[in-house]
Amino acid sequence: QVTLVESGGGLVQAGGSLRLSCAAFGGTFSRYNIGWFRQAPGKDREFVAAISGLGGSTSYGDSEKGRFTISRLNTKNMAYLQMRSLEPEDTAVYYCAASSSDGLLSQEGEYDYWGQGTQVTVSS
Repeated sequence: QVTLVESGGGLVQAGGSLRLSCAAFGGTFSRYNIGWFRQAPGKDREFVAAISGLGGSTSYGDSEKGRFTISRLNTKNMAYLQMRSLEPEDTAVYYCAASSSDGLLSQEGEYDYWGQGTQVTVSS
């Protein structure tokens, strides 16, 4: 059983930056691929980024490439999402998730554990 807790969300102006954190409790953190997803009001949850268990591989959704960076620090059971050049369209609740399946997964159904989410609001 893995418990995930996100933090770092908040209100930021367009063009600004935020770093989201995901703390993991329980399990062996390095055995899990970590993904970040987001859900805006009235929209489906969408894939943002994923990182492999040892951090050697990453993948990103199309709208995030070049602006967001996913990373992890297994010694501290932490994962991060650094977001730059934020736009109002990035406003959403951001979730981290853990998957024991192989590969950098972009489908939420492949993830076993989810955090409660952290709100990111980008003002124009």
